[in-house]
Amino acid sequence: MYGLNKLYLLMEKQHNRGQDGAGIAAVKLNTEPGYPFMHRLRSGASQPISDLFAQVGKEINDIEKYQPDIKNHPGLMKGHLNFLGEVLLGHLRYGTQGKNNAEFCHPFIKRHTIPARNLVLAGNFNLVNTEELFGLVNIDPGEFQRQSDLAAMMEVVYHFLVKADEAFPGEMDIVKVLKKAVPLFDGGFNFSGIIGNGDGFVMRDAHGIRPSYYYINDDVIVAASERAAIRTAFNLGENEVKELMPGHALIVKANGNYFIEQIIEPKERKACSFERIYFSRGSDEKIYKERNALGYQLSNTVLKAIDYDLKNTIFSFIPNTAETAFYGLIKGAEDYLNKIKIERILSWGKDYDEEKLAEMVNRKIRIEKIAIKDVKLRTFITEDSSRNEMVQHVYDITYGTVKKNTDTLVVIDDSIVRGTTLKESIIRMLARLQPKKIIVVSSAPQIRYPDCYGIDMSKMGDFIAFRAAIELLKDTGQLQLLDDMLEKCKRLHRNNQLHTENIVREIYKPFTLDQISNKIAALITPNDLQIPVSVIYQTIESLHEACPTNTGDWYFTGNYPTPGGNRVCNKAFMNYMEGKNVRGY
Repeated sequence: MYGLNKLYLLMEKQHNRGQDGAGIAAVKLNTEPGYPFMHRLRSGASQPISDLFAQVGKEINDIEKYQPDIKNHPGLMKGHLNFLGEVLLGHLRYGTQGKNNAEFCHPFIKRHTIPARNLVLAGNFNLVNTEELFGLVNIDPGEFQRQSDLAAMMEVVYHFLVKADEAFPGEMDIVKVLKKAVPLFDGGFNFSGIIGNGDGFVMRDAHGIRPSYYYINDDVIVAASERAAIRTAFNLGENEVKELMPGHALIVKANGNYFIEQIIEPKERKACSFERIYFSRGSDEKIYKERNALGYQLSNTVLKAIDYDLKNTIFSFIPNTAETAFYGLIKGAEDYLNKIKIERILSWGKDYDEEKLAEMVNRKIRIEKIAIKDVKLRTFITEDSSRNEMVQHVYDITYGTVKKNTDTLVVIDDSIVRGTTLKESIIRMLARLQPKKIIVVSSAPQIRYPDCYGIDMSKMGDFIAFRAAIELLKDTGQLQLLDDMLEKCKRLHRNNQLHTENIVREIYKPFTLDQISNKIAALITPNDLQIPVSVIYQTIESLHEACPTNTGDWYFTGNYPTPGGNRVCNKAFMNYMEGKNVRGY
């Protein structure tokens, strides 16, 4: 039961990575011929992890009714229980493609009568060249396969797996299989597989876009997307969990031997910075420090924006992932305030009394929990005006915290993607407190371009920074630029060169960072609101200073690490211009 308990814990400790569904698979070693050795279970239920393990638990409880002492006979248990295998794989679905039902949940599975030709596969990734992959292995995909990049990856890996087994039956060389398959994938990935003979592997992309960690001792070999999940599940110190390096695979043989092998040449490290800003759990000590630093980096800009008037400024955050950056922002403000206190006290010489000194020493940064996120309200009403009114109440506020028309409210969020929740909910709610001004601070830079490597922000029209640039083009009479860009994209598309450059960058070139930020502030301000709203963004430079090992920033800068990124970005722009509400890949 040890393995199942640990798998459950690892999945619960990473439930932030996907709540649209889940799946588990088990492979049993050394089974008698004719007995099943590979099992899989998937769930698209509202609490998918609980649902999966409840089903596994029921199977165990049912057999214990008839054989109460079966736990004393592990061999018997293994024979009777589907998921009591030595090699286990779990996955959480974060739906970026296809539907959110069980058939789209990983792991996917290929079955065969020969054990080495059975394959279970799951991963954290998006591929941007799925159509080409089907062509490479001469498969005409069905509708389901077209909607799943894992289906494309599965076909390619399986193609080379079968060929390897045909060439050397019973001597599966997974390194050779991966060396043939992996160079064909364009995207960011951390994927894992089990072969029916009991061998397993974990593979990370050449740029290290998606995260990958592992831990090995005499009893267990474990790999996961987040270091903190492994540390918690196995009660480990920080340096006991290792990072799987870009372009490498961890290969585990059925007999327990393991090795790490370079499969493809590692390229410039472009680990996803969004993992550090938002996506990964903040309980990892490095991620916690980095999120803290993101807030600290913003403190000087925020102080300037409030004209250093800390007496009439309240700081808060938008739950939940911005909380750590908020602590960093407060630390920056406190450092400034303490410096001022020292300077003032020194300037008095001996001209002070206890009351004057106490007043200065006791000055504090004003912190309040202003925004409260309520349970997710079901916006089942489809009629727009009523639906918008429901959206307003996703957040609630703490009344009585603000001096009306006197205090400035500073609220930090981890990132601003669409701006819809800000406009329809948060700004309206904050305005009820009647502050003098509202300043929204983003711990991430402006999100300007699609992501196609796992986080999946894929449609240009969704980005408030993009919409702000369009509005500025309108204001300055430069809308012709959009048509010129579309023509360039079409020309590249005709010549099969859409991957060669990022045309979308041109839309932002005529404007400064502040011009776009100011226009975003105008766009997130409800039309009937009289209170001024401004927006402050993290800069690219300070992002890299805070997160030095995760320099992947294509959604902010347009610097895509693979050619497929440029193609996706240009295609997303073409879709926007042609009124197509679909992904760019």
